[in-house]
Amino acid sequence: MSAVLVINSGSSSFKYQLIDMATETELASGLVERIGEASGHARHNAAGADRVEQTLPIPDHTAGFAVMLATFAASGPQLSTANLVAVGHRVVQGGSIFQGPTVIDDEVLAQISALSDLAPLHNPAHVQGINAARAQFPDVPHVAVFDTSFHQTMPAPAYTYAINTALAAEYSIRRYGAHGSSHKFVSEAVAEFLGRPLAELKTIVLHLGNGASACAVDGGVSIDTSMGLTPLQGLVMGTRSGDIDPAVLFHLHRKAGMSIEELDTLLNKQSGMLGLTGNGDMRDVEDAAVAGDAVAQAALDVYYHRIRGYVGNYIAQLGGLDVIVFTAGIGENSGIVRAGALAGLEFLGIEIDPAKNDPFSRVARVISTDDSKVTVLVIPTNEELEIARQTLETIKAA
Repeated sequence: MSAVLVINSGSSSFKYQLIDMATETELASGLVERIGEASGHARHNAAGADRVEQTLPIPDHTAGFAVMLATFAASGPQLSTANLVAVGHRVVQGGSIFQGPTVIDDEVLAQISALSDLAPLHNPAHVQGINAARAQFPDVPHVAVFDTSFHQTMPAPAYTYAINTALAAEYSIRRYGAHGSSHKFVSEAVAEFLGRPLAELKTIVLHLGNGASACAVDGGVSIDTSMGLTPLQGLVMGTRSGDIDPAVLFHLHRKAGMSIEELDTLLNKQSGMLGLTGNGDMRDVEDAAVAGDAVAQAALDVYYHRIRGYVGNYIAQLGGLDVIVFTAGIGENSGIVRAGALAGLEFLGIEIDPAKNDPFSRVARVISTDDSKVTVLVIPTNEELEIARQTLETIKAA
């Protein structure tokens, strides 16, 4: 057996998953959170065993990794016998520097840190996690897998903003996208599920979670995506506004006296479904809409309208369409959102079958009608497995 440990670090938490790469099965997963707070929390799930939860002080990421290692030792599986061959790290922003997964050394880590201006909520946290993991696992290679790498294939018209070119070049301003590991995994899973060559498929992937993005994938290659310089642009999200006229910010600064920091907080943490309804959890918004809440229904209509706009855009960019696939927490679990997002697109040959769409399921499945010209699928994403795959491929090629 050879195993890869996948780490996804945030500023005050990190998720992890240990995967047996021979069978691509999860051996264990967990979450260490509230790092730096008075009382931290750790959760560990080992295959075939009861969940282990702990509440204890976790002053920093290094201490958090020590807690994780102690939990593996006490509750299994034993890392000493798992043949850990690498640690794979999710990194949101790789800029134009990193075209694919990269073995981490001090220079690479410095470059990831330097890209923090493009992902201030993410890259600094990734650096903390990488430093802590390298200290705890000094004898195995560490690999950075970037959310942005999958989108480096976008043509210039898709990633270029219409601003002064010298200014854009000096400050690395362009569309980078995100959720690349998910879009790559799901678009390849579509081809496998349908038994068709990836190279012949034109696919729109709708990754709908608290963060949400759309991606146009032509023959397995990303040609456009909704997130931009940062993960703020694009679809309506749990707390993020998505697309907005930039002049709204100038207006709020002049009329409401809001600072840059306040505007940043507004668009990233106080907008989206939270801003529209007071609740950022889509499940609660759906429940309210079903119960007749007009505010909740109006917010869902905004959410659907934005998705349909991107679907139409990407059909044009792709020059046709074979598949639309829903994934991530909302995309996989909400029949209401799936139906609402594609309602009215029947004239494009996109028809959802209510009987196939309504039942809850965790398996890949078709939800379109037999007569639909475009196949509509639900496929669970597995970003951790994709990161593990890319990590293993990278160390084999090194």
